[in-house]
Amino acid sequence: MQTLDIGVDVAKDEVVVACAQAAFAPHAVKNDRTAITRWLRSLPAGARIGVEATSHYHLTLAGLAQASGFSVYVLNPRDTRHYARAVGARAKTDRVDAQLIARYIQHEAVHLRRYRPPTETERAIDQLLRRRAKLLALRSAAAMTLQGVPALKAQAVALRHHLDRLISRLEAMLTERIAAEPGKRATCARLQTIVGVGPLVGAGLGNTLDRLAFGSADAFIAFLGLDPRPQDSGAHRGRRRLSKRGPAELRRLLYNAAMSAVTTTSWGPIYQGYRARGLSSTESLVILARKIARTAWSLHRHGTTFDATRITRC
Repeated sequence: MQTLDIGVDVAKDEVVVACAQAAFAPHAVKNDRTAITRWLRSLPAGARIGVEATSHYHLTLAGLAQASGFSVYVLNPRDTRHYARAVGARAKTDRVDAQLIARYIQHEAVHLRRYRPPTETERAIDQLLRRRAKLLALRSAAAMTLQGVPALKAQAVALRHHLDRLISRLEAMLTERIAAEPGKRATCARLQTIVGVGPLVGAGLGNTLDRLAFGSADAFIAFLGLDPRPQDSGAHRGRRRLSKRGPAELRRLLYNAAMSAVTTTSWGPIYQGYRARGLSSTESLVILARKIARTAWSLHRHGTTFDATRITRC
């Protein structure tokens, strides 16, 4: 039996579905559990379903499809946008987008990671970290906006204190959530033995490593978007830049961990070694962040704790 490759374009109220093998015409399905379940029952076993990550609107379909035994792929919208340009797509409608996703799944599924829904705790931890990041951004934006306005100084200070309290409360909720689950608590405690890794970084790393199986440290680095992207052609060797494909907040937390780690005897000499070789402070910190992430993968994989004597110096 032929495997069907199905693309789904998601919106708040409905999803548009299409099939690469033209087994059915593109059509809309209401974006609720009842309608989606009914549609999934009409599909043959073994179908592969691709859907873009669209806020939280894709989660119902992705979760139901995965629970029904289908291979589900949650796609980065940037990838499908580049794919559309590569194949010369001229129009952009819900039906065209669904057909494009179906075509992408048909040709690229073998290279994609299958979706596994997060547990309730994993979803809660992700949400708390994202909300904290948004509050940090709001605090920074408010400070810049109100800077240099003496008449609003008291209100600006009060706003900052209020946002600080909200951020502290979110951090406390995160700690409580992790403490309530022994497995998560053990994972985070192990990762926090890495010099420079605190509760927030440990929570982000642990949540990702617990949920997704990475076959190698390189795969984990690529997922995080900390992998350098070559730009070479012939004899030309272009400047390496990070791919930045993965979770931006976790990259930011790792960079902050690296900034903290440079003051320690474990990581400081490594950082100074890169600076002595002519690398900028940012380049050196990114390398350090990558090393911390590799160390985290190793500790999680082997169930060990941090040993500073095993840090590579190159």
